[in-house]
Amino acid sequence: MDQTSNILENVAFSAKKTREVATVEKARKRKRISGADLAFRICNGLFMIIFVVVTLYPVLNTLAVSLNDGTDALRGGIYLVPRVFTMKNYVTVLQKDNLITGAFVTVARTLIGTLLALVSNAILAFIVSRKNFMFAKQVSLFWVVTMYVNGGLIPTFLLFKSLGLTNSFAVYVIPGMLSAFNMLVIRTYMRGIPDSLEESAQLDGAGYTTIFLKIISPLCKPVYATVALFVAVGQWNSWFDAMLYNRMSSDLTTLQYELMKLLSSVTNQSSSAESMKNSNGTVTPTSVRAAATIITMLPIICIYPFLQKYFVTGLTLGGVKE
Repeated sequence: MDQTSNILENVAFSAKKTREVATVEKARKRKRISGADLAFRICNGLFMIIFVVVTLYPVLNTLAVSLNDGTDALRGGIYLVPRVFTMKNYVTVLQKDNLITGAFVTVARTLIGTLLALVSNAILAFIVSRKNFMFAKQVSLFWVVTMYVNGGLIPTFLLFKSLGLTNSFAVYVIPGMLSAFNMLVIRTYMRGIPDSLEESAQLDGAGYTTIFLKIISPLCKPVYATVALFVAVGQWNSWFDAMLYNRMSSDLTTLQYELMKLLSSVTNQSSSAESMKNSNGTVTPTSVRAAATIITMLPIICIYPFLQKYFVTGLTLGGVKE
């Protein structure tokens, strides 16, 4: 019994010593962290606060100006809160001719253009990513060259005109169906998928169409979402092609092109408040420009937080690997 009690006492003493050593070690680590790491955390927090303020302030200031009376906004001194609240600036923008038509065309080109671009780039990336594809390196090199060299504005316009793409909705979606950058991003992601999955599917009698639709594509949802975000943002913000190819077709105008014309017109007008008076009240070029800017960025701001993780993934995948 004495021997057993001695053993139990030794075990309890060892456990106590172990806990004490662990506590001392944890205290030492905590002490080490509270030195340089604390300074780093404080500096990092201050930097992030400054970064957030610098990033958000222009947006919040534009929002405040857009919600402020135009004449009062000319006095300046508006920062984050409207001084004289009004919605007349947004009413003026939304009453512009062809704005509804432009919004409909913009939504249509964003949805259709994104879908077509995603499908075409995914198919091409799947072909190029196959190891038994004979000209994979040559085709990839050709696509990389097109990222740095293009035909120029006038040859491109003449080509589109000869193909009958001008004054048509097709010019918004067909030229953007294939993108070297998007294709290379998807191809890089597909090459990271283990070959054993494809080989197992082939042993079960699956063809390339089945492998692409049922094996590869479900695993490529993150990169598909990333490319879809790239294309959708580009389609939504695009206005130059509407001005260049569909300038004479009011039915094919876009929201961004109409807002761009509005911004140009109010910029060229006098800064006097009298020049922008209308039946709804007093607005100024500055307040109208702020309202148009908020309307333009609002859909992207609403969508971006939900796709941010895919956007970061896309930036990581952007490096071209050969």
